Amino acid sequence: MLRKVRRLLAAIAFVLITLLFLDFTGTLHAWFGWLARIQFLPALLALNVGVVVMLVAITLLFGRVYCSVICPLGVMQDVVSHVSGSRKGKKRRFSYSPALSWLRYGVLIVFVVALVAGVGSLAMLLAPYSSYGRMAQNLLQPVYILGNNLLAMIAERMDSYAFYEREVWLRSMPVFIIAAVTFVIIAVLAWRGGRTYCNTVCPVGTVLGFLSRYSWLRMRIDSDKCNHCGLCARSCKAACIDAKNSVIDYSRCVACGNCQTVCNKNAIRYIPGGMAKTGGGSADTARRSFLIGAAAVTSTAMLAQEKKKVDGGLAAIEDKTVPHRDTPITPPGSLSAQNMAQHCTACQLCVAVCPNDVLRPSGDLTKLMQPTMSYERGYCRPECVKCSEVCPAGAIKPITVADKSSTQIGHAVWVKKNCIPITDGVECGNCARHCPAGAITMISSDPKDGNAPKIPAVNTARCIGCGACENLCPARPLSAIYVEGHEVHKEI
Repeated sequence: MLRKVRRLLAAIAFVLITLLFLDFTGTLHAWFGWLARIQFLPALLALNVGVVVMLVAITLLFGRVYCSVICPLGVMQDVVSHVSGSRKGKKRRFSYSPALSWLRYGVLIVFVVALVAGVGSLAMLLAPYSSYGRMAQNLLQPVYILGNNLLAMIAERMDSYAFYEREVWLRSMPVFIIAAVTFVIIAVLAWRGGRTYCNTVCPVGTVLGFLSRYSWLRMRIDSDKCNHCGLCARSCKAACIDAKNSVIDYSRCVACGNCQTVCNKNAIRYIPGGMAKTGGGSADTARRSFLIGAAAVTSTAMLAQEKKKVDGGLAAIEDKTVPHRDTPITPPGSLSAQNMAQHCTACQLCVAVCPNDVLRPSGDLTKLMQPTMSYERGYCRPECVKCSEVCPAGAIKPITVADKSSTQIGHAVWVKKNCIPITDGVECGNCARHCPAGAITMISSDPKDGNAPKIPAVNTARCIGCGACENLCPARPLSAIYVEGHEVHKEI
């Protein structure tokens, strides 16, 4: 019964979390966004004390059920491992292996040092929730959108607009490669050895493993009933059961229930401590591990062919080029570049739900994988606050539409050499007509000549940096007006 309940809850959580990254409309977040907020690292970075205390309490009561039920990367490993065992016809193919404590502690130390030093990109390469988010957004969402586009095409032929088409495009080649390589590494480890990544690399698994040594409920082996047949060890995907000595390494056990299911002697039970005869490890080692864990806790577009846009169906429009920005633009609600760097887990959830194709992962090594804004495909509409609604880590604070309209994330800069009135001598004014803040005014390029073409003048005190001017500027390949970001956002 324990195994069935655990698998049912894990399947529900895994599917819903995956859908959060696939649902480009952001609709599901209204009901299931809390699943992202109860992930351990986002809750820790968001200083969500209630969630962190709840997860610690659950671990101290039930063991590492977080890893086997709530963590999407952990459940993904179980799925890959199950498929591997089914294909090989060897569901009981595992064996006990001693814990690689030096590797677990070493990765945890690197992770904590990277967080404290502000090297978030390195830390987030190891974070389980973030790793799964990047895989879902980069590898699965494009396929999901292609399926949506197929339904949109069929619906359109039936005079229905229940679906609308979305463009599939590669937001960041470096992040796509990172997501693909991460998937291959974790999938191969799970295919060959089950929960190898969880119990040797994952820093969250290591921290919760320290706590689970002292959990109230545990899988316990009754040494009087055990005949040392080894079925439990061969079924343990965490490789944490030493059947010869009737010992379970509780720092790696995820309470999956596999061992209890296969035991023919009813020698393994999930019971409170002290109710069964069990083998044990070194008390000194457990105590040291707990102290290290407590210190760690407290210190803390898929490649697709792109359709060309055409002008009236006659001439192809040249794609825009990303302008150089001295200061990258961070989303409204992120407060500052520093706040983004300190709290962002680079999970790509905000990128996945951005309806205007404004957010994309940064390729800058200092901010690698964290969201940045650019306006070649759309602009940040004042009425949209999707990214602030879904961020689970506090990198983008929840804001209202009114808050967004009064937040200056950057300011527009005019580039004379690209402006059509200057280069072609014709009237334009696109930037002024579409500026939602009314920050752009068209003035004569030559006050002495009444027939001189008009050029844009930017009132930087009113500009909010939404990028409408940059996006809608007809100049190609570089816009004649672009947005320069602000390190610290301003209220206007």
